[in-house]
Amino acid sequence: MKKQTAIFFYILGVYVVMQFVWWGYHIIDLSSEINSGDSANKRMFMIIGEGLVFFLILMLGLWKIRNSIQKEMKLSSRQNNFLLSVTHELKTPLTSNKLYLQTLLKRKNLDRDQQEDMLKQAIIENKRLEEMIENILTATRIENHRLQLNIEEYNLSEQMTQMVEKWSKTRIPVQISIEEHIITKVDLFVIETVLHNLLENALKYAGQDAKIEVYLFRKKNTITWGVKDDGNGIPQEHIGDVFSKFVRIGNEETRAQKGTGLGLYIVKNLLKFHCDTIVYLPNKPKGAHFKITRNERK
Repeated sequence: MKKQTAIFFYILGVYVVMQFVWWGYHIIDLSSEINSGDSANKRMFMIIGEGLVFFLILMLGLWKIRNSIQKEMKLSSRQNNFLLSVTHELKTPLTSNKLYLQTLLKRKNLDRDQQEDMLKQAIIENKRLEEMIENILTATRIENHRLQLNIEEYNLSEQMTQMVEKWSKTRIPVQISIEEHIITKVDLFVIETVLHNLLENALKYAGQDAKIEVYLFRKKNTITWGVKDDGNGIPQEHIGDVFSKFVRIGNEETRAQKGTGLGLYIVKNLLKFHCDTIVYLPNKPKGAHFKITRNERK
């Protein structure tokens, strides 16, 4: 919602309150002239009581509307940031691939190794584009309640180890602290999507030299797993919004980190749909820690 609308609302609210006070004053004054004695006092108290109730209801309504306007303005700002980031994120891999293809067409004398290197880079950029589009589609399915779980029994230890190793091949090494032979029923798409987004988030904000750890263990009927990094963590003022849609730290036009602000929103909602919980914790001595718990049903 535009700022002009908010300003108009506040002016209108002040005007309504002033009119209410003026109206109440005249009613009390008129009542005092017409009536006298106990009857006048009773009528005055009745008018004041009714006026206070009306005033409280009016204030509650104005407060609710004010909060709604602020939320709309905040969401609008996030959506603008999202559009800026998506435009940039779509343009970058497309521009890179175009450059690789043009180079291959113009420079016929490139040796085989140089050609393969360019093709590999083009594939990496294309993969990045696919992942971003998949995230947007997943967020859309979450919004439209079109997700369906496919729960099957897996060796979660093996599956998560393979996912981390696959991710590490094209990114950076990850410390794996996974308890062996944890057999449980899960939706593998949910686990893979959540793990991928958490790893990408850790790499994005902790940097190429980050120390990232993925852990998994079972205690009685509770499975706990998560991702830790040694980056700067999340500032205190942003922790409350970390799982909200379109939230990214900093200004979209000057931010160095890539992304659309959908990753942690998707993580939170997929896990909720999966009947799991996730919390953010500060890592020690520094960094971010996303902890996920799943209570197994007997």
